[in-house]
Amino acid sequence: MMNTISLIRNRAMKSARRILIGSRNSSFFGFPPAKPEHTLSIANNSPKPRFNHDHTNHHPFQKGGAQKVFGLPSSNFAPLSRSFSLSTSNEVRNFSTSVETRVNDNNFERIYVQGAMNNVKPLVVVESVHKDDENVVGEKSLGGDVRVTVGKTKGEDSEVEKQAWKLLQGAVVSYCGNPLGTVAANDPGDKLPLNYDQVFIRDFIPSALAFLLRGENEIVKNFLLHTLQLQSWEKTVDCYSPGQGLMPASFKVRTVALDEDNHEEVLDPDFGESAIGRVAPVDSGLWWIILLRAYGKLTGDCSLLERVDVQTGLKMILNLCLTDGFDMFPSLLVTDGSCMIDRRMGIHGHPLEIQALFYSALRCSREMLVVTDGTNNLIRAINNRLSALSFHIREYYWVDMKKINEIYRYKTEEYSMDAINKFNIYPEQIPLWLMDWIPEEGGYLIGNLQPAHMDFRFFTLGNLWSIVSSLGTPRQNQALLNLIEAKWDDLVGHMPLKICYPALDNEEWCIITGCDPKNTPWSYHNGGSWPTLLWQFTLACIKMGRIELAQKAVALAEKRLPVDSWPEYYDTRTGKFIGKQARMYQTWTIAGFLTSKMLLKNPEMASMLFWEEDYELLDICVCGLSKSGRKRCSRGAARSQILV
Repeated sequence: MMNTISLIRNRAMKSARRILIGSRNSSFFGFPPAKPEHTLSIANNSPKPRFNHDHTNHHPFQKGGAQKVFGLPSSNFAPLSRSFSLSTSNEVRNFSTSVETRVNDNNFERIYVQGAMNNVKPLVVVESVHKDDENVVGEKSLGGDVRVTVGKTKGEDSEVEKQAWKLLQGAVVSYCGNPLGTVAANDPGDKLPLNYDQVFIRDFIPSALAFLLRGENEIVKNFLLHTLQLQSWEKTVDCYSPGQGLMPASFKVRTVALDEDNHEEVLDPDFGESAIGRVAPVDSGLWWIILLRAYGKLTGDCSLLERVDVQTGLKMILNLCLTDGFDMFPSLLVTDGSCMIDRRMGIHGHPLEIQALFYSALRCSREMLVVTDGTNNLIRAINNRLSALSFHIREYYWVDMKKINEIYRYKTEEYSMDAINKFNIYPEQIPLWLMDWIPEEGGYLIGNLQPAHMDFRFFTLGNLWSIVSSLGTPRQNQALLNLIEAKWDDLVGHMPLKICYPALDNEEWCIITGCDPKNTPWSYHNGGSWPTLLWQFTLACIKMGRIELAQKAVALAEKRLPVDSWPEYYDTRTGKFIGKQARMYQTWTIAGFLTSKMLLKNPEMASMLFWEEDYELLDICVCGLSKSGRKRCSRGAARSQILV
C-alpha cells in the first residue's frame, strides 16, 4: 500500500526534507526510534503524556502509561520527512524567559510537579450509543471519579439543527478517501469562490469541535496529522522564508496528473504567500495546539499526543513563538492581519486576540509536552512566559470605570523605574465614546497596548478567549460578561456578535484601514457581526455560570441564520442586514451554531474545553529582581489585584 506521505507532495515546491527517524538506533528529542510501522509510535517504556482532568489542579502531563480510551481507525501515516532547524540533542535552547540564573528552581518545581502525579484521576468515559433513535448512555470506567461524556448529545435535534448538520457534512473535504476538513464556504451559487473553497485552520476549529462533541473523531485526527505534515514544507515570499514551525493559513486538495492515465491527490498549502497583504497566519499554530488538546480531552485518546511527529511539531511551534527578540514585553509582537482580522485594521503590535490564543496554547502545551531531560528548559520557558503574560495582560490591558479615571489623571514623561504611567499614555487618548459607554459594574481588556498607545476598542474574540483560558481574573471575567449584558444592543443587537466595537469611520477609517472598501464602518472586520463567535461566547458563559446569556444569543441566531442562508457576517450598527460581501452557507457560521447548541445541551462537556485559575503559577515571580538588588519587583504591589 502506498504510504500517505508519498501522496502528499507538491511538484511545484522544492522542499528540503530530512528523514525524521533515520535508523533504528537513532533518537530524536530524547525519544527512542519509531517502530518500523506506517504509524509512528513511542516505545512502551518511554515517557507518555497524561491528561489531568482534575480542574482544581492544572499541571502538565507526567511520566506514566497513557490509556487509549477510544480505538479510532488507524490512518496510513508514514514517518514524516521533514525540514527543520531544531537541535536533535536533548538540550533545548535557553529562551530569555527561562534563563537558568533567573529562575528559582524550587519555585519552578512547586509550580510544575507538586501533587501532579498523586492528583491525576483516571478517566471515566460515558459513551453515548445511538440505538433505535434514542440515546443509550453507557459508562466505561477506568477507575477514579472523573467523567467525560463523549458522543451524541442529549435531546433531539431541531429542524434547524438537522439542516445545519446536513450542510456541515456537505462541506467536508476528503483526501485519498478519508475526511480531512471542511471548506470555508459551500455556496452552490458562488461562481468565484476565491479561497473560500479551501480548508482554513482557524475556520475548521468550530467544525472540529462539533464533530468531536458528536463522537465523529476521525476527521479531526486526520486534520491534525495532515496539517502537521504541511508544517515542514518550504514557504517563501520574494526569496525569504519565515521561521520553522509556521502552520499554513489554509490548504486545498488538488488533483495532479501523473500521466495520461494516472492522477493523484496532493495538498496545496498557503502560508501567506497568496494571502491579501502576504501576511503569515500567526494564529494557525496556536489554534492547532488548542485543537490538539481538545481532541485528547474529548476523546480520551492519548495515542495521538504520544507520537514523535506530534511532539516534534508542538515543540517547533513553541520554538517559533518563544524565540528571543527585541521586545520588552511578554506579549507576542505581530503585524496587522495576522489572525481572524486578516486585513489592515490597526491591530499591529500586541493585539489581545493573539495574546489570549498564545496564553491558551502555552497552557495546552504545558499539559501535553512529554517530560524528558530534553524538554525541561522548554517547560521552564512556558511557565515563565505564562507567569509574565498573565500579569502583563491583567495589570495593563484591563479597563473599567476606576482604571479609566486613573488614566484620565495620568502624569506623563515619567523617567523612573517607579513610574505609574509605564507606557507614557497621554490622557487625551481616552476616546469620548468610552467615557459614556463604560458601565459602572463592567469592564474589558483593551485591544492593544504599545508605548504611548492604547487601543480602547472592544475586540470580542480576545475578550471571550481570555475568559475561557483564565487569562483574566475571575472578577475581571465576571465584569466582562456584565459589560456584554449591559451593552447587549451594541455588542449583540440583531445578530451575535460584534467582532469589534466601535467601528472606525471618517478620517480614522481612511488612515487606519487605507480606505479599505470591504472594511467600511459597521461592515466585515470593522464592526461587523460574526455568528461564528457564538460558540466562544457560549463556552465563556457556561464557564462563568451565566448560561442564560448564551441561551438568549443562540435563540436570536437560530431565528435568523437558516432564513438568511447562514451568511458569513452581518452589517450595520445592530447587525440588521446581511453583509454586503458575505458568503452564504459559511461553514464556521454553521459549525459555531451547532457547537453552541451541543454545549448548551451538555454543559458538562464545556469543562473539557476551558481552564480554571492556576493560583500556583500566578503566585510565582520568575524575574529574579529580588536577587539583583537593583529594584523591587512590581508584581508585589499588584498581587492583591491579579489574584482575585
